[in-house]
Amino acid sequence: MKSRTLLVLAVGALAGCSSLLPKSKETTGAPGVGWQSYRDAQRAFDSIVPGKTTAAELGVMQLDPRANPNITVLPRHELMQRFIVNASIAMDDLDGGVRDCLEAREQCRALEVNQTATQKKRTGNAALDMAKVYRETHTSGWRFCGLLLVKDGVVIYKLTSGQPAIHEVAQDHDALAPLQTLSAKLKLDTLNGIGGGSSSGGAPSEPQAPVTAFRRK
Repeated sequence: MKSRTLLVLAVGALAGCSSLLPKSKETTGAPGVGWQSYRDAQRAFDSIVPGKTTAAELGVMQLDPRANPNITVLPRHELMQRFIVNASIAMDDLDGGVRDCLEAREQCRALEVNQTATQKKRTGNAALDMAKVYRETHTSGWRFCGLLLVKDGVVIYKLTSGQPAIHEVAQDHDALAPLQTLSAKLKLDTLNGIGGGSSSGGAPSEPQAPVTAFRRK
């Protein structure tokens, strides 16, 4: 009776302690080279002026693929696929900076910047969460994407996109989770020999006499 009362009190305490639920944080790239917010990323790209900003200045802004793992160098054929999506689009239809980069071939580099920062936190009733009956996970954060075309050491084109505010909610319901956990425990106890037919410490069973077959003469 006492243990049952303690269990009820513990469950009641957990029901209101959502702070006990797990949380996690994910950020792409190495520490110290990324932006702290979407606004910081957009502000950095706003300061880049095509035709003026140099590759050396990009390095000062930590936009160097050799030092920033959030930056990918795109090959020319992939850049063409980004802008010439079908046969109806000609080179003359492209922005001047994109056209100059494609025509320059190896003299132009395409730098793609991708950085994502998200936080996941489970909320709600801690007792139901721990019993896997009901779990609610909130994901928040931001995602920034940028494209830079650098020809002869100077930026000739830039483009930004992304998601300033990420907010996703995932809900998992499983009313049979406690029964599944109990069933798994009973199977494990059976495999370990707990709760079998013979009790530990009991008298050993008498050996049965061997059965002998007699042939009638």
